[in-house]
Amino acid sequence: MTTNRPTQSVRRGDELISADESVIHDSDDRLHNADLAPVPDTERKWGAFAIFNVWTNDVQSLAGYTLAASLFITAGISGWYVFAAIILAGVVVMFLVNLSGRPSVRYGIPYAVMARTSMGVLGARVPALIRGIVAMFWFGAQTYFASTAVALAINAVVPNGPTGEFLGMNLVDWVAYVVVAGFQVLLFIRGLEGMAKFLNFAGPAVYVVMILLLIAIWVQAGDELIQGVGTLFQGDKGGVSAVLAFFGVVGTMIAYFAAVVVNFGDFSRQTHSVKAMRRGNFYGLPISLTFFTFLALFITAGAYIVYQDGTGEPATNPAEIVGLADNTALTIVAAITFFLATVGINLVANFIPPAYDLANLMPSKITFRGGGLITAAAGFVIGALWVAAIGDMGLPKFVDTLGAILAPLYGILVCDYYILRKQRLHIRQAFTTSPRGIYHFRNGWNVRALVAGGIAAIFSMTTVWLPALEELTGFAWLFGAVLGGLFHWIAMRGRVLIDPVDEPATAQQV
Repeated sequence: MTTNRPTQSVRRGDELISADESVIHDSDDRLHNADLAPVPDTERKWGAFAIFNVWTNDVQSLAGYTLAASLFITAGISGWYVFAAIILAGVVVMFLVNLSGRPSVRYGIPYAVMARTSMGVLGARVPALIRGIVAMFWFGAQTYFASTAVALAINAVVPNGPTGEFLGMNLVDWVAYVVVAGFQVLLFIRGLEGMAKFLNFAGPAVYVVMILLLIAIWVQAGDELIQGVGTLFQGDKGGVSAVLAFFGVVGTMIAYFAAVVVNFGDFSRQTHSVKAMRRGNFYGLPISLTFFTFLALFITAGAYIVYQDGTGEPATNPAEIVGLADNTALTIVAAITFFLATVGINLVANFIPPAYDLANLMPSKITFRGGGLITAAAGFVIGALWVAAIGDMGLPKFVDTLGAILAPLYGILVCDYYILRKQRLHIRQAFTTSPRGIYHFRNGWNVRALVAGGIAAIFSMTTVWLPALEELTGFAWLFGAVLGGLFHWIAMRGRVLIDPVDEPATAQQV
């Protein structure tokens, strides 16, 4: 593989290394397989609608609804302010993924390969492993939430089931959990096209059921519903505390999307243009999220008025709300729909990205399918412990914790690509372990970038777990992303010299 193009250079210590492509070896089996290779233009079949459905399914899960409802109840500010904060979060996430998705549209590569340009061709295994572990936790959590919908349907058909419990779940719960886990694996084995067809069906179906549920509740609540939305979630915070709470909700919702924000290139690489990606992001995030949050706000308030009779706490799980309706047919239809929606987000956020990430650890031995199956196995164990252990921290704290871990990876990606490398990459050199490669750094590792990300993660994690910083918890993702990018810029400025020519690559070239 030779070329006469200008070379890109990288500084190692005090030595400036020139990456002459004439000495770069062909792609290394330790870095390359068919799943990690750039997607050719002729195989990019996704348009705006496919990207829209990625976000629609990401938004509509039971965990997403539960998180939104929990924020209405716990934020300490008016439900209308929480509603506005969630919409603002959708706009911010749209901006973030337009940035992280663009390089993968241009070069056709997944995040696991993109990370090599900043972390080193071998060092990229660290963020890939971190992302994979986070996905396993999310996969387990989402699988558990989906199983609650299936258990609801079973209990509606066969009431008075067994009462004995293991790890906080009875026999019906365990049957539902195993069914959901197995169904997800079967969908994954069908491949990306099969999953895309499933997502195209599941997204719209959930909205239909939620609208029907809202109508049923509104008819029973009557005029009390509008008034209830303004009073049930009215908090006691004011002044600076109210402002912090508002932006804390924004931060927590951004953290909810953190996994997909970092790995969005795994999806955008399948689209045929940046324009299609942006249009899909617009309709799938601020537009879809606004509609979903509106439904969640009114359903949560209406269910509290109709079914709680003014006492107790509002139900935050829509599966529980449907169960309170005491309508077997509605319960079964709604349970199946919520189950499909939650499976949808698991495929989007917690199966596809870690499948690429784990494949990146050992490309010659772990394929995309193998990575997904590893994620499913580990996630199954984690989800089985949700009721007995993990869920005790509460969903908002769980979300903020995982977001704080992932945030620095996003900051490093954006800083490295847009600021340090001026949007110019040499993709073939991301697939070689040659010491002359510009992404080789020291023995394949960019220790500076890894240290920068680690320090930023520690800072962002303290806002979640240090009681003295409790009011800043919702800002954990923002702190992590900004600090990750800043520390990376400090560590790498002056060490990366950019050539006037970049190198888009195809699967055949690498």
